Amino acid sequence: MYSYGCQRIGHGGASALAPANTLASFDAALEVGVDMVEFDVRAYHGELILAHTIFHSRLPRNLRLEEALAHLATPRFGGIDLNVDLKRAGCEAPLLDALRRWDMLQRTLISCQVPAVLDRVRELEPDARVGISVGGRVARASQRWRDWRGQVLAGLSSRRWDAVMAQHRLVDQRLLEDVNVSGGLLYAWTVNERPIIERLLGLGVHGITTGDPRLFA
Repeated sequence: MYSYGCQRIGHGGASALAPANTLASFDAALEVGVDMVEFDVRAYHGELILAHTIFHSRLPRNLRLEEALAHLATPRFGGIDLNVDLKRAGCEAPLLDALRRWDMLQRTLISCQVPAVLDRVRELEPDARVGISVGGRVARASQRWRDWRGQVLAGLSSRRWDAVMAQHRLVDQRLLEDVNVSGGLLYAWTVNERPIIERLLGLGVHGITTGDPRLFA
């Protein structure tokens, strides 16, 4: 079933097999087979950590970004790309510094739902790959998207960003065709049901994020 034109992306590593945003989850993703590992980054008490929400950031023993990159920079993860989902403004410079320090910048796609965050990333590092993330109705309202398709496609055409990371219910043939015409890539998140993965593979999306990469088998 797996199409080699579509990147298999592990959500938080492999969040169905181990707690998301942990070394154990990264190892599980590698074991079952992925092309890219996705994880969330935000600041907490002046340090970049891996945490999906503010609530998660307050839990004990969150993985520090430095620890995550040290693990992912080892030879056994060679060839695995990263998707860093940046959750808050103000983290752009230290994130880029860390990616450069571990020689991981070229392997990383930085995504965010906030356009200004991606603009800041590009301002600091013009060669960074960035993807605008588009969520459900509430998430889109929070970002004041009026015509989200038109605005996203305009950003692709102007090279403001390189990719669209769309909640999977937003993905259809028309969106994929428009993204292709605009010269970008379309990734779907987060899919934990095999029939939906099959539908998206049939459309020809460029990547699918799932908590259970075994569903690609």
